Amino acid sequence: MSLSDPLSVPIATGPVSGRVELPGSKSYTNRALPIAALADGISTIRGALESDDTRYMVDALKLLGIAVDADWESSVIHVQGTNGIVPAEHAALFLGNSGTSMRFLTALATLSKGTVVLDGTERMRERPLAPLINGLSDLGVDISSVAGNGCPPVRVRGNGLPGGVIRMRGDVSSQYFSAVAMVLPYASAPLQIAVDGDLVSKPYIDMTAGTMAAFGVNLHHDQYSRLWVEPGQTYAGREYIVEPDASAASYFYALAAVTGGSITVEHLPPESRQGDLAFVDVLEQMGCRVERTNCDVTVTGPEQLSGIEVDMNAISDTVPTLAAIAPFADGPVAIRNVEHIRVKETDRIAAVVTELRRLGVDVEELHDGLIVHPSTSHPATIQTYDDHRMAMSFAITATQVPGLKIADPTCVAKTVPGYWRLLFPLLGSPPPD
Repeated sequence: MSLSDPLSVPIATGPVSGRVELPGSKSYTNRALPIAALADGISTIRGALESDDTRYMVDALKLLGIAVDADWESSVIHVQGTNGIVPAEHAALFLGNSGTSMRFLTALATLSKGTVVLDGTERMRERPLAPLINGLSDLGVDISSVAGNGCPPVRVRGNGLPGGVIRMRGDVSSQYFSAVAMVLPYASAPLQIAVDGDLVSKPYIDMTAGTMAAFGVNLHHDQYSRLWVEPGQTYAGREYIVEPDASAASYFYALAAVTGGSITVEHLPPESRQGDLAFVDVLEQMGCRVERTNCDVTVTGPEQLSGIEVDMNAISDTVPTLAAIAPFADGPVAIRNVEHIRVKETDRIAAVVTELRRLGVDVEELHDGLIVHPSTSHPATIQTYDDHRMAMSFAITATQVPGLKIADPTCVAKTVPGYWRLLFPLLGSPPPD
């Protein structure tokens, strides 16, 4: 079977069961890379994810003068740390639609001694960066949005990161805070990060803290309202192992949930700091059985999924996953407090609602979420908006709806290039080429 556009996904004729070995976490890979770049000494990152987003990060670090050797075939990346120095005097970085690369490297660029311009796709040029730009500018960094709209491209004239207090609004993205947190050890004086309002996606701050700690720096926070590191800490090169991607695991757990099967994602520890692993808790509330061992997590689906109302602010990347199986529950599925996903790779609330309606599903759009009612779906071609999560999520819907196709299936390369090779065999079909 070829990887055509649109792509027909095999129907699940019964419960789907199996074991899945997923690639490494994008979120951890793209945190470990800039931290390793700032460290003193050589770091070896094992289990690194090869994807569009991680390639953008690697290529950008090279342009910034950092020695990075990526062996994608073996998922190993060697980084020669620069001990807090960004060597390149000038750099123009193209980061596609990689939000982590754009946010994290904007903060990293403040440590350069020259001008760094960071740009991306047309969609990236619409994604807000103003909280980070304004916070750094108020701190004294020479930084600006080239178009003056608070979005990329952004120009940073690096001259070090000043100390003091940087304030940023917390309701758009936690990535702004992770970006500054990772460069805190190299500020010219003690620097604190203050959060205006409530912070979205708090588990990602925990992931950042965990990655920083692995390289020797402890990030502290005061109920996520203030973040800081104690003076005198710097990163040290080390060997770092990347966990499987919990966000990617959500699609396979959803497959088990909607078919009444049983899926184990291998080597994904239940104590992982990855917030999206909490998606299994949502499935548990819908009637699934979740088994947690020392080294992996298994989800077994019920005969019938139950409706649920859930606040998904902390695990918002899995909103499309839940929405994709929501029509098959026995009652409404209400997803709330996720207004910030409107500025992801696409407006994910509007996109999910549009595509569910394309299938004939009864769905209500809310300003901060959606409500999906039990519905019978009909064949259609799902538009994916160059958004990997739309494609991977609605592929699970397609296992239940004959004739449903996925447009632009190659967009999954942003985070899980091998997605179709993992999904199709579970459904008893050869993977597309």
